[in-house]
Amino acid sequence: MAFNINDVLSDFPILSQRVNDERLAYLDNAATAQRPRQVLAALQDFYTHDNANVHRGVHTLAERATENYEGARVKVQHFINARSSAEVIFTKGCTDALNLVAASYGEANIQAGDEIVISIMEHHSNLIPWQQLARRKHATLKYIGLTAQGQLDMAAARRQITDRTKIVAVTHASNVLGTVNPLKELAVLAHQHKAVIVGDGAQAVGHMPVDVQDLDVDFYAFSGHKMMGPMGIGVLYGKAALLRAMPPYQYGGEMIGDVHRDDSTWADIPFKFEAGTQNVAGAVGLGAAVDYLQGLGMDNIQARERELVTAVLPRLTALPYVTVYGPQDPRQHTGVLAFNLAHLHPHDVATALDMEGVAVRAGHHCAQPLMEELGVTATTRASFAFYNTREDADQLTRAIKETKEFFNRGTI
Repeated sequence: MAFNINDVLSDFPILSQRVNDERLAYLDNAATAQRPRQVLAALQDFYTHDNANVHRGVHTLAERATENYEGARVKVQHFINARSSAEVIFTKGCTDALNLVAASYGEANIQAGDEIVISIMEHHSNLIPWQQLARRKHATLKYIGLTAQGQLDMAAARRQITDRTKIVAVTHASNVLGTVNPLKELAVLAHQHKAVIVGDGAQAVGHMPVDVQDLDVDFYAFSGHKMMGPMGIGVLYGKAALLRAMPPYQYGGEMIGDVHRDDSTWADIPFKFEAGTQNVAGAVGLGAAVDYLQGLGMDNIQARERELVTAVLPRLTALPYVTVYGPQDPRQHTGVLAFNLAHLHPHDVATALDMEGVAVRAGHHCAQPLMEELGVTATTRASFAFYNTREDADQLTRAIKETKEFFNRGTI
């Protein structure tokens, strides 16, 4: 690999602790990633040296804070290859970014009888805003289903997306199945029908190279905390022409041009969508996370996570009492692996794994329609990041076997 895993692990002190007297194998990265020392240092440095409100002051600290904040925007621009930093809007997170698109672009452009097309594998953040928009506007919400291999059914996509479709909103990578969706192909299909396409990049941006111009998405949303940055910061990318035509999402300071007693005008993008005091430290921390990821190389990160999935996926599928959901080919996978143990509830499995030091997640993963499609109420989910090791993979497999044996003995 292009980076040394031992050097990487030294950047994540939280991973060196023991949990329940076992070494920690942190495999809950799809819920939130851990932060390297460099991101933590950037946050501390901002608050101890540069803390001030941005854009509003001429004193030195305000100018430094503004420089750091806008510098982070430029870093994100280059990270996702946006045409301009003005196409990068800071939000509270991916959920906030997707709601912005639904509440602004959606409210202005969806009419009765229009169609909104999403996939059955969407996280609730990329489902409920469209569901509720369709209800308010008397539009039709349509779903693209799955193939038997747990991939997006592109034949169904070609049937579902029609000339009445105005918005196509699809996750770039599933937070349950680990499936990587053909977002570029979907964008071509959507644009053929004069629809816009919205990509949910929460599970993609920190795990693979993302080029929004190459994908030709109209909007793309992601969260900082899933890509080694702070919580409470996210990004909405949007094509400049679309953003400029959209009405503001929130009103207040910073987003205005001029305010008079009876009328107001709005600032240009991106500021039109950044009302009030923003999470400046969060943006600075996100910029530091971008620096860290680019230092390792996104191709290297993707290759390492694929290597880990290649090691663990066959082990899980070989266990007769384990059902793994999603693609069985590691080349079609992120580091997300959802599974169930026969006759055991996922929450019991997750609790037992925690006793072995393995941190996983159990539940419906904010994807209840997908759970219905799979015929289950919940799954256990292990999700790998580039800082995970073969030892973590071994510990997961061993803990699953011990959990099954433990319950088979009827101890509980």
